[in-house]
Amino acid sequence: MDTIAQSKANVPEAEGLPRKITAGGTAYHEVGIGEPLVLIHGVGMRLEAWLPQIAAFSGSHRVIAVDMPGHGESRSLPAGSRLEAFVDWFGGFLDEMALDAANVAGHSMGALVAGGAAATFGERIRRVAYLNGVYRRDAEAKAAVLARAAAIPVTGVDKEGPLLRWFGDDAQSATARELTRNWLGLVDPQGYATAYAAFAGGDETYADRWPQVRVPALFLTGSDDPNSTPQMAEQMAAATPRGWVRIVEGHRHMVNLTAPEIVNELLAEWLSCGEDAR
Repeated sequence: MDTIAQSKANVPEAEGLPRKITAGGTAYHEVGIGEPLVLIHGVGMRLEAWLPQIAAFSGSHRVIAVDMPGHGESRSLPAGSRLEAFVDWFGGFLDEMALDAANVAGHSMGALVAGGAAATFGERIRRVAYLNGVYRRDAEAKAAVLARAAAIPVTGVDKEGPLLRWFGDDAQSATARELTRNWLGLVDPQGYATAYAAFAGGDETYADRWPQVRVPALFLTGSDDPNSTPQMAEQMAAATPRGWVRIVEGHRHMVNLTAPEIVNELLAEWLSCGEDAR
């Protein structure tokens, strides 16, 4: 049984991992003790998208996986909210959890939020991991993602397009693909539309801020990810004083699910990296 299937089999209830909900309406799953590791998923997903990482790091860290606004059981942000509002939401969540310092890993849209937090919250972010995150899309990619965002209010949640972009046809990805299909089917359409619009317009919001991020910063993506490309990861790492890039060969967008052992090793390397002198 692979890591994802094994983690899924250990979920205590059919609907997913147990959650608590803050007074502000953010749902989260917390397990383990030690240095905090906060995990933020991408658009259309839910905190269970981090199942392999929750299983891997809960023995050494206080792992807190969070449902992004409008996803899972978290309250939505108002329609039209931009990326800055999602970063503000995350800051409020850190306040509610009384987290003065945390390691933060984000995937896709969650990476944009994590990067914004690293650029904004100073010492509260001890380390940042930017998994399959975008950076300064070219004109063609920008036009495509904006068109997808504009179509959501009319066509609803697209469950097949993301699967084609995010996964190959290999058997190794089959379990992750079906999990992802199920999560896309559970997402609130309005919450999805709001988050996707912020994602579509957010690739440059904090792009100029990486030179000021002086904590250990991991930029990780799959070699075959057509949207969150290796070139993007390399450019961000080059701009960040303590940044480095890791490319997982032969994988696409949902690399933390399709190559969990490799990703967990790279995250462990990141978590072991000493913090910058302040």
